[in-house]
Amino acid sequence: MGVPLSQMWTVARYVVSQRLSGRRRYPLVLMLEPLFRCNLACAGCGKIQYPPHILKKQLSPQECVRAALECGAPMVSIPGGEPLLHPQIADIVRGLVAHKKYVYLCTNAVLLKDKLEENFLQPSKYLTLSVHMDGRAEQHDFAVCREGTFDKAMAGIRLAVQRGFRVTTNTTLFQGVDPHEVRTFFDEMMTLGVEGMTISPGYAYAKAPDQASFLRERQGVHDLFTMLLSNRRKGWKFNQSPLYLEFLMGLRDYECTPWGNPTYNIFGWQRPCYLLQEGYADSFAELMEETSWANYGRASGNPACQQCMVHCGYEPSAVDHTFSGFNGVWATVKAMIFSSYANPAAQRRLEEEKGKPHGPLAHLELTVNGQKVAEAVEAA
Repeated sequence: MGVPLSQMWTVARYVVSQRLSGRRRYPLVLMLEPLFRCNLACAGCGKIQYPPHILKKQLSPQECVRAALECGAPMVSIPGGEPLLHPQIADIVRGLVAHKKYVYLCTNAVLLKDKLEENFLQPSKYLTLSVHMDGRAEQHDFAVCREGTFDKAMAGIRLAVQRGFRVTTNTTLFQGVDPHEVRTFFDEMMTLGVEGMTISPGYAYAKAPDQASFLRERQGVHDLFTMLLSNRRKGWKFNQSPLYLEFLMGLRDYECTPWGNPTYNIFGWQRPCYLLQEGYADSFAELMEETSWANYGRASGNPACQQCMVHCGYEPSAVDHTFSGFNGVWATVKAMIFSSYANPAAQRRLEEEKGKPHGPLAHLELTVNGQKVAEAVEAA
C-alpha cells in the first residue's frame, strides 16, 4: 500500500469522527486550484481555455489556507493549471503544512527539477509531489501535446526522490490506451522509487479541446481496469483506496459522493464537482447546504453522471465504505493483503490485446478510401 501509516491514521480518525457525529456529507480532500495558468496545452484539459484576464488571476496564500481551514478536510490536493507557475506556491504549501494538512502538490514536472535545485521547498511527511504522468514517453508526450516532457518529468522525479521528498505519480487513462504499455509503465514508475501511483479513467471535461478521447462507457472502463489490475506484478503500489480500484475493476458498486472532493478556485466553491461547472458558492457552508446533491450521481438519473467513475467522486465513497463498520474494514484489509487478483480470463483478454491497434487514433472510425484511419496509421 503506497500510503504512509501516519496519513492513514489521520484520515481514519477524521472519517470515524465524522461518522460518529452523524455527519452524512463531509469533505475528504480539498481540490485547491490557486491558478488556471499552465505551461502546457493538453488536449484533455480545458483550464487554459479561459480568457487572458482570467489566466492572470491567482489565489493568495492567505486565501488558500483560509479555504482549507473552512473546508476542514485532512488532505489538500493542489492542481491547476500548473501550480509551480504560482510565484507564491512555496508559501501556500508551507501555510497548509503548518496546519498539518497532507498536501499533494500536483505538477506536470516541466519546472520541477529547476525548482528543486532552487530549494523552493523542504521534504515533509505532510508534502507529496504528485507528478502527472500519462504513460510511457510516446503516450505521455502525445497526451500533453509537447515532445520531451516525459524526460523532464522523469528527471524531476529522480531528483525529488533523491532529496527525500514523498513522490507519487498521477495517471489519467483515455481511449485507445494499450494495456500492455500501461502495465510496463507501472513497472517503470516503481523502479524510480515513487511512493505509489494514482490512476483514474479520463472523463469528459467540457472545456477540453479533445472530446473524442474521453472514456464513455462503464463496461469499457471495467474491462480495461480488469486487464490492468488483475494478475498484478509484485511491487506495484497504488496511492489510493484499494476498494476504489476494485470499483474500477467492476468488483464493487458505489454511488458518487460529489461533495467528497470539493473544489475551490478563483471563482469560489465550484458546484457540484470538479468535472461539472454549474455555478459557484461564496462559502463552503453554502456549497454544502444549498447545493441540490440529489440531482447528481448515477442514482439521480442525471445524464452527465451515468457513465462517470472518476476518482474525485467515487474514491471518497470507497473510503467512507472502509469505515462504515466491520465489513468495510475487512474488505479493505483483504484487498491490501490479497492484492494479486489472479484472473485467468483477464490474462487471456490481455494477451488478445497484443494483436489489436492501440494509440490515440485507434478508437476513431474515420475512413480514407474505405480504410479506417486508425488502421492506416498503424500500418504506416
